[in-house]
Amino acid sequence: QVHMVESGGGLVQAGGSLRLSCVPSEPSFSGHVTGWFRQAPGKEREFVAAIRWSGGITYYADSVKGRFTISMDNAKNTVWLRMNSLEPEDTGVYYCAVLTYFTLLAVTVPESYEHWGQGTQVTVSS
Repeated sequence: QVHMVESGGGLVQAGGSLRLSCVPSEPSFSGHVTGWFRQAPGKEREFVAAIRWSGGITYYADSVKGRFTISMDNAKNTVWLRMNSLEPEDTGVYYCAVLTYFTLLAVTVPESYEHWGQGTQVTVSS
């Protein structure tokens, strides 16, 4: 089954930047929305950002607005998450996944997504 493959995580000091990437395990795979989520130890998985494949409309959690940017390259079937001004509270495993349909209500809900990747660890030190 198709799954997403995340990369780009690492250890960074507070105020630093990272860029995560998300690609499908099968290059020809397509969907409607790619979303990024994160999960800190002992916490539930939470929505970070999402982008619609058609039109490139973006959505962000309030906690990352103005600091994170989600973008995509249709030709390369790649979605990026640029993270600037990182804070220790941004620490967690970052996952990407795909919505195979679109409704506005589903965009921020992890249970609506499919084809999850294994995640990439982001650690922000203070």
